[in-house]
Amino acid sequence: MNVNPALLSLSDIASQAHEKIQQDFKDLNPVIGVMQGMRKMGIPADVMSIDCLVSNKRILVVLHDDLPALIRYQYTFIDQDPGDDYHQRASKDVTCDVVYGWIKEYFLDYK
Repeated sequence: MNVNPALLSLSDIASQAHEKIQQDFKDLNPVIGVMQGMRKMGIPADVMSIDCLVSNKRILVVLHDDLPALIRYQYTFIDQDPGDDYHQRASKDVTCDVVYGWIKEYFLDYK
């Protein structure tokens, strides 16, 4: 199975953000997952999840083939199906600092 170059780039960005989060917040250890299962179901998209196991929170990021210039994401929970309320952002604007901000903003209120 070929891996979408945009997904590889996003994975690199998320890994850098993960490293910075771990440096700044020792007790927060997000888990990043990459899934191409939607393709097996005939949906031309890839998914990345960023999970906080302590709070059960998830940031779900979707890369649609037909929207290559956009990244769609939503704040949800690990044990819930995602809704239809996605935010979107230009792919070129999603940097390590942006993903770091998403993780910090959504995951740090678990205490």
